Amino acid sequence: MDKRNKKRMKLIVVDDHPLVRQGIEMVTSLEEDIEVVGFAANGREAAALLEESRPDIALVDLRMPGEHGLEIVKKGRDISPVCKFIILTSYVTEEEIREAMISEVDGYILKDALPEELLSAIRLVFGGKKYFDPAVVQYAMGSRDTEETDTLSQLTTRELEVLTALAKGMNNRSISEALFISEHTVKKHIGQILEKLELQDRTQAALFAVSKGLNKKE
Repeated sequence: MDKRNKKRMKLIVVDDHPLVRQGIEMVTSLEEDIEVVGFAANGREAAALLEESRPDIALVDLRMPGEHGLEIVKKGRDISPVCKFIILTSYVTEEEIREAMISEVDGYILKDALPEELLSAIRLVFGGKKYFDPAVVQYAMGSRDTEETDTLSQLTTRELEVLTALAKGMNNRSISEALFISEHTVKKHIGQILEKLELQDRTQAALFAVSKGLNKKE
């Protein structure tokens, strides 16, 4: 990777496990474009760290004693609106994935991911994209056979644009403004996408789109 002329991003880690914090510091220590500027073990420390360091990226543990990572993300956005938040967790449940999507987190990665996957996720999110761990996508999609629905060719150009927007975490209002269509029309397109791809809801649609790399399209 050519790191010349690239901004050195500031990263903080919010996790109550010292080994996790040390592991992330070790993984990022040799990366010229990433600098870990602080660690927090709870929401209070995270708030203070966000205020002080104004990081570009925050890796936030989903489950900490007496606290939930998404609450920390919500409060963190009020403190540092420009910071992007990646959920870091050992667990995957359908409800937590759904809550993360509703909260419009910038990324969701498992703690057992390979170091290069973590680094790739951080850089992707820093570049303005969304990242969801492939294992999260697989879990959310379930065990159903997607062979017949694994093609995007059955979507119209407009439906593909809407699906791409979903992959980037955009809500209906943002999509309507970006595509110059009404929110009602956006909802109609999403309904058609779900029917054609045999998906249950917009969460599955967004994760399906991420799995196809649509979040990387400009």
